[in-house]
Amino acid sequence: MTDLNHAAPTAHDNDPWAEIRPYNDTEVADVLGRLARDSELLDALTRFRLPRLARWLPPVARKLASHAIQREIKDVTTVRDFQVRIAGYMERMIRTTTDTFEVSGLEKLDPEKAYLFIGNHRDISLDPAFVNYALYQAGRDTVRIAIGDNLLKKPYVTDLMRLNKSFIVPRSARGKRAMLAAYQQLSAYIRHSITEDRHSIWLAQREGRAKNGIDRTDPAIVKMLVMAKRLAERDMVFGDAIAELNLVPVSISYEYDPCDSQKAQELYDVDTKGSYAKTEFEDIRSIVSGITGPKGRVKLRFGTPISADMATPDEVGAEIDRQVIGGYKLYPSHYLALEALGEAPELVARKAITRQDRERFQARLDGVPEHLRPYWLAQYANPVKHKAGRLTRR
Repeated sequence: MTDLNHAAPTAHDNDPWAEIRPYNDTEVADVLGRLARDSELLDALTRFRLPRLARWLPPVARKLASHAIQREIKDVTTVRDFQVRIAGYMERMIRTTTDTFEVSGLEKLDPEKAYLFIGNHRDISLDPAFVNYALYQAGRDTVRIAIGDNLLKKPYVTDLMRLNKSFIVPRSARGKRAMLAAYQQLSAYIRHSITEDRHSIWLAQREGRAKNGIDRTDPAIVKMLVMAKRLAERDMVFGDAIAELNLVPVSISYEYDPCDSQKAQELYDVDTKGSYAKTEFEDIRSIVSGITGPKGRVKLRFGTPISADMATPDEVGAEIDRQVIGGYKLYPSHYLALEALGEAPELVARKAITRQDRERFQARLDGVPEHLRPYWLAQYANPVKHKAGRLTRR
């Protein structure tokens, strides 16, 4: 289990979310100083940037990495300073790994309001990162990001995520009572952020990425969101509690997923062996692959706030799904996958596909092992079928 208390302030009456919330400006200097001395972070950086030196002279490599970190953070004194640095890396990543990045719908949202953005989840770190970059480019404040504690295996990862305005979603708590308390705290924090701090939040529509390309909201997420309100007000009206959060569905669409082969392997193992065993640092490798791998075209679409005329979590989930799927951008890769599976030719026939699109798709498919291809193709084909109403809800 992750050490969530790593050098973090202890929760008390004045700060009941101290153990899960993002870091404040007053904590930035101490956290950055700690990161510059963290041997595990330094070793990770040297293995990535200075592999030969790290192998033969690890102390020297570690010292160089520490100096590099200190140089990079020299003028960083606030969370915003830290995120401005990240924006520079995002710009470079978008320039080098995407063909286009398109944003729509944001102009229809009030810049003075705090929103709970709830979106489909394809990439561990990039889904909320693209949301943040769109907000940053529009001159708006960035979001606080929900991140599962299962991803925070190392103290330095926890520090980096919380510096980037991430808050911790409990997935490691043991026992019903502990889980209930953790989710009550999470629900209260999210509501406080929206209604009191006036600070927007990003949350995935379900736990974990949609590895099969099917985006569906888990109603349990919606139940969690109203939990704190229900505890505070026994006569709570469900629709009002939802409307108060300014819940806005968000769709993110990738022409190509840098982690598609890893996802196909997981789907294959679950299908043929009954389970999938993650390796120790697999999530970190997925994050790196997502950031550095080619993505083609990327589309981010902000929906419209969900109104108060909702009576149940299932109704809210269905409306999130309607907006997420409605806003999902289908690229040639999606139709070509459907074609390769020999399914729904009438849907493929409606799409104009260039020779360049076909060559690019085939080149990627050629790199996928034969036994993984049905799972790889399904990731891209399922969004077409979902949008066309060809998938049964389960």
